[in-house]
Amino acid sequence: MAVASVVACCSLVIMALMAAAATAGSVPAVYVFGDSLADVGNNNHLLTLLKADFSHNGMDYAGGKATGRFSNGKNSADFLADKLGLATSPPYLALSSSSNANYVNGVSFASGGAGVSNATNKNQCITLDKQIEYYSGVYSSLARSLGQAKAATHLARSIFAITIGSNDIIHYAKANNAATPSQQQQYVAALIQSLSGQLQSLYNLGARKVLFLGTGPVGCTPSLREMSSAKVCNAVGNAMAVQYNKAAEGVLSGMAAKYTDLHYALFDSSAALLRYINQPAEYGFVEAKAACCGLGDMNAKIACTPLSSYCANRSDHVFWDFYHPTEATAQKLTATAFDGSAPFIFPINVRQLSAI
Repeated sequence: MAVASVVACCSLVIMALMAAAATAGSVPAVYVFGDSLADVGNNNHLLTLLKADFSHNGMDYAGGKATGRFSNGKNSADFLADKLGLATSPPYLALSSSSNANYVNGVSFASGGAGVSNATNKNQCITLDKQIEYYSGVYSSLARSLGQAKAATHLARSIFAITIGSNDIIHYAKANNAATPSQQQQYVAALIQSLSGQLQSLYNLGARKVLFLGTGPVGCTPSLREMSSAKVCNAVGNAMAVQYNKAAEGVLSGMAAKYTDLHYALFDSSAALLRYINQPAEYGFVEAKAACCGLGDMNAKIACTPLSSYCANRSDHVFWDFYHPTEATAQKLTATAFDGSAPFIFPINVRQLSAI
């Protein structure tokens, strides 16, 4: 009986470990597309003005050195990987230079300055279309190394995280501060038409679990606030962000209805971040208008550079520089996306998406 009990006990332990492994391995990799909110170093490899590989960026990152992240520390891509129990997906341009690049553990194509439109920051970043082109090569590489069937299964279990649209809307709002609602809608419609084709391309290349991180309230970034004499949020930028997120959800829900094997979670960054901006104290922040690092009024005239001043306590600021959130803000937003619910993350959250 004692031996039987030991055997039974061991069997239960093994089954528990197998179950835990299956849960932990439900998402084998994250493939990241987007802009500076998720860039983990791609722009370091470009001849561009849009870089963050210098101080004071990265001052709170492990080692205290700039990595190319537009943040004082980690960004949303890092926190997503942490939540999934994975290492942060490495930048594609760092991997692609290797003759034996390993894409099985995930890749980040995100590039600071990227937009839905190829015209946004043209020649200064990896456009979303180019990111998808690079991913197409990764898809082919995985098919060769794993075999077509295993590659398809691997990608179907992986999460495709996309954060794109902010740069398009920021550029439009800055250049068209008096745009009518009709003009705003026309521009958003053009973006969505392009985005629809881009999402379709990713589906055609194996994406089955999509996390779409919608555009935040870009009108409340220090850069756009600074344009106003009263330092209020830019109404055009914020209105377009809401329109864009709603339209993106329409695209994804339409695709999910058409393709029953497609699942998605859309994070309404605009609604989620506005809570911190409108009620900072309630969420542990002290400063929700000015940037922590920069120069000029609200630290929003010039980007965060080695010559810029910076705040002593980054964790109490919503914004790190004139466009980007602090590590603290990114961590809170990612936590909401991972375990939150509507109206911030829907129709399911990231934890539920990962379990499918």
